[in-house]
Amino acid sequence: MNPIHIILLIFGYFSILILISFFTGKSANNATFFKANSASPWYLVAFGMIGASLSGVTFISVPGWVEAQSMSYMQMVLGYIVGYAVIGLVLLPLYYRLNLTSIYTYLQGRFGEYSYKTGASFFLLSRTIGASFRLFLVANVLQIILFDALGVPFWITVCITILLIWVYTFKGGIKTIVWTDTLQTLFMLIAVGICIFIIADELNISNIFSYISESEYSKIFFFEDVKASNFFWKQFLAGAFIAIVMTGLDQDMMQKNLTCRNLKDAQKNMFWFTIVLVIVNFFFLALGILLTDFAQKNGIDAHKDALFPMVATSGILGFTTAVFFILGLIAAAYSSADSALTALTTSFSIDILEIDKKKNETDQEKIRKQIHILFSLVLIATILIFKYFIADESVIAKIFTFANYTYGPLLGLYAFGLFTNYNVKDKLVPVICLISPILAYLTNSLLLEILDFDFGFALLILNGFFTFLGLYLIKLKK
Repeated sequence: MNPIHIILLIFGYFSILILISFFTGKSANNATFFKANSASPWYLVAFGMIGASLSGVTFISVPGWVEAQSMSYMQMVLGYIVGYAVIGLVLLPLYYRLNLTSIYTYLQGRFGEYSYKTGASFFLLSRTIGASFRLFLVANVLQIILFDALGVPFWITVCITILLIWVYTFKGGIKTIVWTDTLQTLFMLIAVGICIFIIADELNISNIFSYISESEYSKIFFFEDVKASNFFWKQFLAGAFIAIVMTGLDQDMMQKNLTCRNLKDAQKNMFWFTIVLVIVNFFFLALGILLTDFAQKNGIDAHKDALFPMVATSGILGFTTAVFFILGLIAAAYSSADSALTALTTSFSIDILEIDKKKNETDQEKIRKQIHILFSLVLIATILIFKYFIADESVIAKIFTFANYTYGPLLGLYAFGLFTNYNVKDKLVPVICLISPILAYLTNSLLLEILDFDFGFALLILNGFFTFLGLYLIKLKK
């Protein structure tokens, strides 16, 4: 694909996003930036959240995972259903009842200031790392297929990527994102659908569902080896808890839900979002089977995260496939990254600096804009650091691995707050939340060495358990 075509595609795409930003950012203030004035239509939030949940990592890594893991990822996706039910029935009613802007404010009222700051800090760490991983993956692909040919270094690619996000989010914030994410989700799903259709046609497949079901990579359920990381109950339970922490306890995802007009609308949003997300993930895995077979039959030596980009841009599938791959990749990447930048800005402004307690609204907006720039720079720095330390494995696996350690303390904090009546020694909470991931890591390493037992993504549950247990040990006597 000609580099000029890619540049024109990117330019046209961002022109649309900036135009949306212009209209949604009119008369915007902090209430607009943080909560979209609590006036977002639930169906737009639900549709836009699909793109934010999937991201560029799902777009590239999930299809690339099929060759090594078959369709075992669906075990986690089925677990998501349970997790999203908990969010809709337990967490959303709590957040709306307390009328929260930042969901971590709950910890302040439940346990105290130290718990509040600890929860917010773990989110900031988690989302910074997660967003950086996702953006790294996309920036790296763009570097390979475009910017290397133009002689542009990687650090400039990253800076341009973050700058474009900043341009269309700095004014309208979450209000702009609700609309841009809707558009970006649409582009991403169209791209996946067209790629599936074109590859199926090239492979002369008359019935895609029959072809997928008969494939050697179509196995979903793994009950054979309890020690394996893809054992069903490990992945199913991990999926449920990952959904709870990476959506329900994540300011990024919940900030969108809290822009709905009321609790009922937010719950409708979660219901339809869950159904569509499960279906979309299945099609990503189906695409992975088609890509793997196509690469093998055409002698394309591509695996893991390189599979989809190399097949789509190889020229064998034609210009249309390459165009929609680039469009889908950009849409998937930015629908996740823009909301992450806004959520990081929101959490740091509200939870750490507490700008909502300042009387002067002009000062509040000034600080919020400065924080927005600060986190843009933080993301750039993190991506560049990650560039030189990434291991040879799928990025999606790395994201879930880091989530096990950084979201575990949040899981323990909220579980203890919601399901017990105990208060705790607030000053000791940061210590418990730092020790728990270390204990989880050591326990998993020991079991792996002695019994060859790997918690896999279920390590999140172990981490949350250690946090819960630690909080129980520092509870206050009644």
